[in-house]
Amino acid sequence: MSYQNHIITAISTPPGVGGIAVIRLSGEGAIALADQIFRSPSNKKLNEQKANTVHFGSIWKGDSVLDDVLVTLFRTPHSFTGEDVVEIACHGSLYIQQGILQELISKGACLAKPGEFTQRAFLNGKMDLSQAEAVADLIASNSAAAHRMALTQMRGGFSNELIKLRTHLLDFASLIELELDFSEEDVEFADRTQLKDLAKEVEAVIRKLAESFKYGNALKNGIPVALVGETNVGKSTLLNVLLNDDKAIVSDIHGTTRDVIEDSVIINGVEFRFIDTAGIRNTSDTVEKLGIERTFKKIEQAAIVLWLVDGTQATEHIEWLTERITKLAAGKIILVFNKTDKISDEELEILNQLFEQFEAERVYISAKKKQNIEVLEHALLKAAQLPEINQSDVIVSNIRHYEALEKAHVAIERVIDGLENGLTNDLLALDIRDCMGHLGEITGQISNDEILGNIFGKFCIGK
Repeated sequence: MSYQNHIITAISTPPGVGGIAVIRLSGEGAIALADQIFRSPSNKKLNEQKANTVHFGSIWKGDSVLDDVLVTLFRTPHSFTGEDVVEIACHGSLYIQQGILQELISKGACLAKPGEFTQRAFLNGKMDLSQAEAVADLIASNSAAAHRMALTQMRGGFSNELIKLRTHLLDFASLIELELDFSEEDVEFADRTQLKDLAKEVEAVIRKLAESFKYGNALKNGIPVALVGETNVGKSTLLNVLLNDDKAIVSDIHGTTRDVIEDSVIINGVEFRFIDTAGIRNTSDTVEKLGIERTFKKIEQAAIVLWLVDGTQATEHIEWLTERITKLAAGKIILVFNKTDKISDEELEILNQLFEQFEAERVYISAKKKQNIEVLEHALLKAAQLPEINQSDVIVSNIRHYEALEKAHVAIERVIDGLENGLTNDLLALDIRDCMGHLGEITGQISNDEILGNIFGKFCIGK
């Protein structure tokens, strides 16, 4: 059954002018409402047509035709929302879109709130909450990896894992609580060794899912990469080459970049967020000092640091570099020697030997001449340390899911400790139920209006 009686409508295609726009209706009576403004050449009524059919005709505004359209019908429960759904494909004129929308509203439809179509799909049992959130992630995905991850979740990959966990825990809780009912007879229905093994199995799966958030968050939001180095070493030039765009100002004048510049690029299906920072040097310029302070903050926040060095002057600054670079975590930094087109092979070999002391990947490039950029991109993919993700792999990318998994993990660890230390059944049952509750928050089996409003309020109107 639908959770609301009123019919909702919205433009479901992106705002603006295009070849085609789609206006969606959902709710009991949606098809009959569309009939009030639609006329087909044969005068057939939409309400009399079969589900999953497309019909050509015109939308009328009073006595005049507004547009020729195609109308697609879906009937409950076999639709996205689980209700009767009508989708009107019209020409992309803003006047036509708004005209059709106004006519539908004048006939009794209500303008949909952000995410209301997907919210109805959730409340009508067409998907659980984690799948509903994956719809938004799928729409927002801008890399192959993010798309693959969202699609797996939307198709129920994550939900299936959680269902298995909750089933195990429910069986676990049932046996424990059954013993409580027969506590006076001192009957034991559950073998404690088997229960401990089961609890450890559940704990391992929850931990694995929670740990995957590190990768999922990076794939979803992009891996932050800070471009760092002294002034005039070619950071802005390299950024422009990586982005294939003149994003940053390039100049021979020291201290040109005074603020943080950010942009993203997809490398082999993975999104990297590059951050061009102010060059590090001693300066009395107040504005430049602020930029350098921000540089060090970005170094802390970045997952990878590309530390650019002028290859023609590197040997002169090795002490300065040693002092700063050794403070960074090993594996986080890639030493990038730029302007290597200006030095000989012998000088390059000396450079390589001098910097062997650093536990960091070393790449030799010429940003200006675009030499060895592919080598640098390969080093970035290696430093990202992302696992190979298959279509069936479950990767957590949502902070809400991660927090719930962390709480579930704490609860299941209490269960394991309780079994090892002979905790009473009533306390064990509480911890098991607590773990199940946190897992249920992810799928929406346990939710409240405030949580739902916050989740669906972040969607676009018409989704």
